[in-house]
Amino acid sequence: MTDLAWIEGAVVAARPQAMAALLRYFRDMDAAEEAFQDACLRALKAWPRNGPPRDPTAWLIMVGRNAAIDAVRKTSRNAPLPPEELLSDLEDAEADAAERLDGSHYRDDVLRLLFICCHPDLPATQQIALALRIVSGFTVREIARAFLVSEAAMEQRITRAKARIGAGDAPFEAPGPVERAQRFAAVATMIYLVFNEGYSASGRAVEARGGLCDEAIRLARLLLRLFPAEPEMMGLTALLLLQHARAEARFSADGNAILLEDQDRSLWNRKMIGEGLALIDKAMLKRDPGPYQVQAAIAALHARAARPEDTDWRGVDQLYAALEIMQPSPVVTLNRAVATAKVRGPEAALAMVEPLGARLDGYFHYHGARGAFLLQAGRGHEARQAFDRAIALANTAAEAASIRLYLDRLTAEARTTPHGA
Repeated sequence: MTDLAWIEGAVVAARPQAMAALLRYFRDMDAAEEAFQDACLRALKAWPRNGPPRDPTAWLIMVGRNAAIDAVRKTSRNAPLPPEELLSDLEDAEADAAERLDGSHYRDDVLRLLFICCHPDLPATQQIALALRIVSGFTVREIARAFLVSEAAMEQRITRAKARIGAGDAPFEAPGPVERAQRFAAVATMIYLVFNEGYSASGRAVEARGGLCDEAIRLARLLLRLFPAEPEMMGLTALLLLQHARAEARFSADGNAILLEDQDRSLWNRKMIGEGLALIDKAMLKRDPGPYQVQAAIAALHARAARPEDTDWRGVDQLYAALEIMQPSPVVTLNRAVATAKVRGPEAALAMVEPLGARLDGYFHYHGARGAFLLQAGRGHEARQAFDRAIALANTAAEAASIRLYLDRLTAEARTTPHGA
């Protein structure tokens, strides 16, 4: 076996399960990570020569565990790890490990690993960084590049997270039903935050953070395999798929953001959309709605519209109304106002967003949306003021460029409108 791409794929796929099992065994993140890395190095030597093992995950766990134990026993008289050429022939041990992995330990191990990375004592930024390092196997350099910080700063962030978990006596036993229910939301939120870090990127940051969306989807699918009947997990996975399906159409060649209604829908990933639609349809049959399902249902209405004018805006408005009840937030209300403007006109939308001004005055999208509503209502002077405020708050050049399109439209209209009209 000489296909290194296959080996890399197998190692990436095995990492969450293997790291989780090694963490249970050693009860120490650094020891588990070092054991897994050692097993990966041995796999690069043994697999091309001897062929792939029957169960790569079981092989990595067994070899990683034995290598770590062997390192501790270097000064003892115990037998060292077998030579590389014999590793792939350990059929009995490998079969036994594979059998154990198919049992209850697998689900509990991976859940434990995800729960530990989402330890409630950790800030969200440390949770994300730790999950990307431990669960996903991103290098510190890759994570630092995605978060636009130095490699040294990210190394410190991850080290602090590990230290806090170690000092907090994180439980390594199988999580009970109550803990699963309590921590499931934290894990789902972490995955959603990983996705948003990639989705919100623009310009040059797209290249650096683009992989975060793919990784979040991979983690969501992993969690969905652990909770196959959980409708909110279906909803989260569907939401990420439907959002990411528009990736190729979201930015112009020069890096400027393209609004949803102006996107070339032929660039949308139909395979991804199909998977997302199937998941949200299945989730809705459970009749146990939650915030992720509602957001996925909104994304589904956009995905099903062949043209912008075919969008079921009334349905979008109703779904946002439901989300306001489940997860009240000024940002949710702001998003609903976009649908309201389509259904009941810009003045109705303005009536919804004006009370949000005090809480969202420092929010770029608030002033951008308010300016658009004012422009639609024919209140050009007020719209210009709102757009100027939005540009001042823009976090990226792409955000500022999207608002300047509105200003250009206002300028063009001013030139063509007769004085005194």
